[in-house]
Amino acid sequence: MDDYDQVIFYPNQGVDPHNRCCGGSMWCIQDICGIICAIFTWLLILYAEFVVTFVTLLPCPYPIFQCVNMVIFQIFAFLAMASHLRTMFTDPGAVPKGNATKEMIQHLGLREGQVIYKCPKCCCIKPSRAHHCSVCQRCIRKMDHHCPWVNNCVGEKNQKFFVLFTLYIAAMSMHALYLCVSQFVWCLHSEWKQCSWYTPPATVVFLIFLGFEALLFAIFTMVMFATQLQAICSDETGIEQLKKEEARWMKKSKWKSLQAVFGRVSITWLSPFSQPAPKIKVDNYLQV
Repeated sequence: MDDYDQVIFYPNQGVDPHNRCCGGSMWCIQDICGIICAIFTWLLILYAEFVVTFVTLLPCPYPIFQCVNMVIFQIFAFLAMASHLRTMFTDPGAVPKGNATKEMIQHLGLREGQVIYKCPKCCCIKPSRAHHCSVCQRCIRKMDHHCPWVNNCVGEKNQKFFVLFTLYIAAMSMHALYLCVSQFVWCLHSEWKQCSWYTPPATVVFLIFLGFEALLFAIFTMVMFATQLQAICSDETGIEQLKKEEARWMKKSKWKSLQAVFGRVSITWLSPFSQPAPKIKVDNYLQV
């Protein structure tokens, strides 16, 4: 939770426990559909791991090809899984529930011509560009959309992790597709002799399912990655574009918008383990 939220909205109550687990230390949406989708995502990643490792690479007689591709694929798989978990278990920018009290509103110190909006569903002071999510049952700052595959909203605090998730899944899928085609060609060339630890029919089934999965997810995640970058660069979330909302905020340049999501330019842009700390100003809760 941001320091601003802690001081302004919960000065004596500590962390808002809604949608949290492990004593309030971890964000977790208890949505059965989202949990099933997230587990299914992990199973698909594990299936790709199995086929790439035990069907295409370990039986390969070329050590350099085997080692290089094993390292590359495992790096992509690890970063994809880490990005997924960070997206899933990171507070996307939820506004504290039930903070629209007289005392809190007076504490904001409204100036003449300034107004605030109250969300009738979660009884919170609704910041500019926040939208209510019916699944999370919270208002989310800069909400882009709710994604069942990560069982969470994509918002101000976890958009970087979601973008990295789509990037690494796309890279992992393209690499798996390349290995799948290479293995199939090699098996045909060797007439299915010593090209796999499994029988030819089993090998064909494994490769067909992996190829279909890799192609499908490569296309899907590349489209999502491009969509997310376009939304970030235009400083307009997916839900704002969908609702065709009039921009009442000062739009940032493409470069400033990228830095707002990923932080200062460095190798950490590609890391799911670092997160820029956005500064929430009081003016974000006030509207003219």
